[in-house]
Amino acid sequence: MEASSLAAAPTPAVPFFATGKRSRDLARERGLSEAELLAEHDGPEVVRLRPEMAAIVEALPSLGEVMSLTRNEAAVHEIVGTFGEISLSGHMGLVLNPPLDLRLLLKHWHHAFAVELPDEKGPRRSLQIFDAAGEAVIKIHLRPASDVTAFEALRERFADPAPQPLSVVAYPVEEVTGTADAEAFRREFAAMRDVHEFFPMLRRHGLDRRGSLDVMGDAHVRRLGKGAATALLNAASEQALPIMCFVGSRGCIQIFTGKVKTIKAMGPWINVLDPGFDLHLREDLVAEAFEVRKPSKDGDLTTVELYDSERRLIAQFYGERRRDHPEEAAWRQLASELATG
Repeated sequence: MEASSLAAAPTPAVPFFATGKRSRDLARERGLSEAELLAEHDGPEVVRLRPEMAAIVEALPSLGEVMSLTRNEAAVHEIVGTFGEISLSGHMGLVLNPPLDLRLLLKHWHHAFAVELPDEKGPRRSLQIFDAAGEAVIKIHLRPASDVTAFEALRERFADPAPQPLSVVAYPVEEVTGTADAEAFRREFAAMRDVHEFFPMLRRHGLDRRGSLDVMGDAHVRRLGKGAATALLNAASEQALPIMCFVGSRGCIQIFTGKVKTIKAMGPWINVLDPGFDLHLREDLVAEAFEVRKPSKDGDLTTVELYDSERRLIAQFYGERRRDHPEEAAWRQLASELATG
């Protein structure tokens, strides 16, 4: 029998959303950024948006209740709420509409997509923003109570009719020169009246956040042992103590304020699984943890800071406090009782 001269038809490519894998993991397997993975999809499920980022932010309140997700390599931070009380100034933005509390760095908002993926429980809709390297800045997921009509209007309004091929650019490694005068830094730090003075101070002295801990000295910094985040979350839950949890990407810092209740370990992850707030933290990626005390006009403010192996901040915890009041003694006590490393 003669072999057929007809070539076998090519096997259709499986859409990224039908692989059963998270897009972040699939992109990594394929040697792509997550933004590139979305951009290469040919289908109505993914719509590239014009990068009119300030206007997109200002349109978000129309969606109603959403889940806002900000993450880095070691932590995922999810809050359910409604966008509102938005302040934009140049490349900086503030969303303060509790429970949503975000600091936006719009200079890192480079690529935007409206995504609508099929699911047996109904379409999964989201807006996804990425930085210049194609890494996620923030993802805004619609919920059952969200306004689907507003999502469709936003997608249509900002859809890019002729998107150019998406290109990503790696961020340069930031060089930190180090302070030339440690004593001068310590004097200025000790005189600090507001924690918002801290970042300008770092720039003046050529320090990054992690490097500053090496200069502050034992009076302000205590190294913590492994499992500090798990111990902190469990203690805060047991004591019903309100805390603040900060997690940031390159272009967004998202803040939770309140009590945490349900704390569960799952493999390397320690998780907060509460109505309206989820935190997923890879304890195995926490290379260093510190208790840090920063001066202010209201007394020292205590933070617990987690860093990865490249000395990047993963997450930061404060005790909840009222403006212009000292921090709660119970939070200071909790932090002081975390095991030393």
